[in-house]
Amino acid sequence: MTDSEIFFNKKVNVIVDRPLGAKHSEKYPKHIYPVNYGHVPDTISGDGEELDAYILGIYEPIESFTGKCIAIIRRTKENDDKLIVVPENTNFTDDQIRALTNFQERFYDSIIIRPEGYVEFNQLLPELTVSNLEESLKFYLTIGFNVVYERKENKFVFLKFENVNLMLQEETENDKWELAPLSYPYGNGINFEIDTDNIERIYNSLKNSNYEITFDIEENHYKNGNITYINKEFLVKDPDGYLLRFAESTTKED
Repeated sequence: MTDSEIFFNKKVNVIVDRPLGAKHSEKYPKHIYPVNYGHVPDTISGDGEELDAYILGIYEPIESFTGKCIAIIRRTKENDDKLIVVPENTNFTDDQIRALTNFQERFYDSIIIRPEGYVEFNQLLPELTVSNLEESLKFYLTIGFNVVYERKENKFVFLKFENVNLMLQEETENDKWELAPLSYPYGNGINFEIDTDNIERIYNSLKNSNYEITFDIEENHYKNGNITYINKEFLVKDPDGYLLRFAESTTKED
């Protein structure tokens, strides 16, 4: 844990140096702050200056603010952390934090750090009943999913891959969610499309691990008005026959 991480979920007092609507400096008058930005007094960041903070969720210029630190933007090449401070009982997703701080963070390589145990849930969160959790987990880890948390006593895992969340639960004799007997292929009639920017890596990882590909990578075009969506995609079945369609997309205007 770095020094800045001690602020996770703690109340933080921020002195605002550049209020919402302020310009960065006379040298950069067009660089306008869409959020309040300041520093935490009596702290030292990795760059030797006081620890900076973005204040999100306050929509007017302010001089100071006390709120909760929910995340840290870590500039990986600068040794410089930025706290994300928000009002109590407020949260922002990683994508929202990226969008609100992009006016400045686009000039740096950075990652978003969250408190240990933090989980960002999608609004649609599938839970798949599987016959053998160990075999299913091996398959999804090969794709690139990571285990966010698990309940071993229930044979349950929560997985994340890029911006995709997925839950796996091994079937039991008294499963209240099972409305009818399951038979292979599970989930017949549905496929889950997962967008990615590196379809070749996933495809090769599955092939090299001897998983059967249902259909190989192909290019399909889908037209919507004067926009054509170009999808490189392939289909694979998981150990229980659930269909996963991986797609890497580009667009062109006709």
